Amino acid sequence: QVQLVESGGGLVQPGGSLRLSCAASGSIFSRYFMAWYRQAPGKERESVAGATTDGRTHYADSVKGRFTISRDVAKNTLYLQMNSLKPEATAVYYCNARSVFPPVFDYWGQGPQVTVSE
Repeated sequence: QVQLVESGGGLVQPGGSLRLSCAASGSIFSRYFMAWYRQAPGKERESVAGATTDGRTHYADSVKGRFTISRDVAKNTLYLQMNSLKPEATAVYYCNARSVFPPVFDYWGQGPQVTVSE
């Protein structure tokens, strides 16, 4: 099984930055699609950013130009760099790993809170 341990959540002022980390239990980037999701109270969980096994990335329109997803293959760690944070970014952020080959299965981090507020 894959274990994902997140860190880096917390309180930040509008316009500030945070970096979320997601440490995987093994060398998984060649076998799993990686992504960040977020969920605000009363809202559906939404995809924020994703990365394929060969490093291609995609972003939600709401965060393009401000968020960056990246991988450190040697450390088996996924990152989400969040810059120019807005109050609308307040949510629980989840790291996700989805298997490339069947059977498809999703693993999730514990989902720390990110709060953007004065």
